[in-house]
Amino acid sequence: MLEIKEDIRVYVFTKPCDMRCGFYRLAELVKSEARLNPLSGEAFVFLSRCRKRVKLLYWDKDGYAVWYKGLEAGAFRVENKDGYEEITRVDLRKLLSGIELNRIKFSKNISEKVRI
Repeated sequence: MLEIKEDIRVYVFTKPCDMRCGFYRLAELVKSEARLNPLSGEAFVFLSRCRKRVKLLYWDKDGYAVWYKGLEAGAFRVENKDGYEEITRVDLRKLLSGIELNRIKFSKNISEKVRI
């Protein structure tokens, strides 16, 4: 099971990504598209064109790790813009559960330990 730490930042790339990309190509997208450091320990989320697949890239102490999920029905609900946006780990959990993010309103002091 993937555990997201409390202090981690999560970035969702809203532009569709080729799901054939591996660790190093995804890390290169983080550097070139967002000008962020893929070795920072933050989580980077990539979505397929059809929004039925998602990959999550993060640095896990001694190497890259990728978490991958494909939906049998439905799609991940994220606006199709060109770029990326930062979301909370609670938003990430909701996104991976299939909840549309633009309909959610969170209070600022959520401090639950989220395990996904």
